[in-house]
Amino acid sequence: MDGYPVQLEIRVAWGDMDALGHVNNTIYLRWFESARIAFFERIDLSASRPEKVGPILASTTCDYLTPVEYPATIAVGARLQRIGNTSFVIEHLATKDGAPVARGSAVVVLIDYETGEKVRVPDEMRAAVARLGGGEAAGPG
Repeated sequence: MDGYPVQLEIRVAWGDMDALGHVNNTIYLRWFESARIAFFERIDLSASRPEKVGPILASTTCDYLTPVEYPATIAVGARLQRIGNTSFVIEHLATKDGAPVARGSAVVVLIDYETGEKVRVPDEMRAAVARLGGGEAAGPG
């Protein structure tokens, strides 16, 4: 999974299946969430942001490319797609045996938890993301 600096291996659990015998659509979003949290951990999000400022998930997408069945091991990757003034977009990819099974993205906005207002992405966080690799600096977002 070239180009994805954050990668996880996730084993499909029997309970991930739905009545049709494949992984339920909501599970893919959990896989993406796990990769996104690992991305935050890699950039040490808590150390690179002011107190009482943090991320909220503004939107998330998932394009389901092929069904996944139990048993399977899925590789899930996360990388920065774009960083704006108050938000950034994380791109996700899930593969099975090297073949894509789903693609998605997440728009993450930084807010002041006390006021609910958007906050500019701190320079320290931008630097941490740049060290991790990927993405582009962009205008307002």
